[in-house]
Amino acid sequence: MKKPIIAITLGDPAGIGPEIVVKSLADSKVYEICQPLVIGDKNVIANALTICNLTAELNIVEKPAEGKYQLGTIDLIDLKNIDLSQLQIGTVQAMCGQAAYDYIEKAVKLAMAREVEALATTPINKESLRAAQINHIGHTEMLEELSQTTDPLTLFEVRGMRVFFLSRHVSLRQACDLVTKERILQYIIRCTEALKRLGVKDGTIAVAGLNPHSGEHGLFGDEEVNHVEPAVKQAQAQGYKVVGPIGADSVFHQALQGQYNAVLSLYHDQGHIATKTVDFERTISITNGLPFLRTSVDHGTALDIAGKGLASEVSLTEAIRLAAKYSPHFRRV
Repeated sequence: MKKPIIAITLGDPAGIGPEIVVKSLADSKVYEICQPLVIGDKNVIANALTICNLTAELNIVEKPAEGKYQLGTIDLIDLKNIDLSQLQIGTVQAMCGQAAYDYIEKAVKLAMAREVEALATTPINKESLRAAQINHIGHTEMLEELSQTTDPLTLFEVRGMRVFFLSRHVSLRQACDLVTKERILQYIIRCTEALKRLGVKDGTIAVAGLNPHSGEHGLFGDEEVNHVEPAVKQAQAQGYKVVGPIGADSVFHQALQGQYNAVLSLYHDQGHIATKTVDFERTISITNGLPFLRTSVDHGTALDIAGKGLASEVSLTEAIRLAAKYSPHFRRV
């Protein structure tokens, strides 16, 4: 089987993105599972190799099909959008925010044209984006606009445990208000379809409880009784394989043991804490609902250690691995 071409965006050039890219591509295991193509800037990559005390041939290509894809060579689409003499590693710069956006835009175009099978993205910086007057707060919003899709669905995966989120960046008060029968039912359906797109057709989704011990049948909190249980029962009646509510203090452990194929977390930190405590570096974000597969590291630009060669590439290597794992099964919308 032909190895999938995975487009790897360089991220913010002032952050650790360039360093983790060159470190990941020094790993022979990456080339065993995919054909990695970097979307970035040649001079930034060359500088990152020096910082990390690594060597590699830079093969500049115009199209993904022109890559060599062999260990010791970094295949690169060079957007030539960084003036190295002006680059200040570890600082917020408009030039870097614009460059990071450019890399994503190019990768999306390649994915939409089916010249690459998936994207694996490295960190961008919200302040740099703002300095460049780019009106997006993060990857998801950019991908949403560039691919003309709405409301992408976030999935975390770590050591085989998959976690979806009923809500993302809202206050805890707002997150509780979003726990409604209608929304939970909608997300059970969306999560099931998202798993099918990734080739995951067997198993049962578990819906986490919101309150301690899922509210003990209304003794302390009635969200489970009034919203979660009715949503689960309606979904079951419609043929969906789902159970819940399952207490949040046990459901993630059970999923990690393989009892469920995914968990629907009812608010942001409930699922983030569960996944990142298991293995912070190997917790990978997968964006569903796009016309292409996208995985991402789940850490920031780490400007405080950028340029020192200290950044760990484990998360990016795992993101590339999952992109390669799911891309043969991924079904486009």
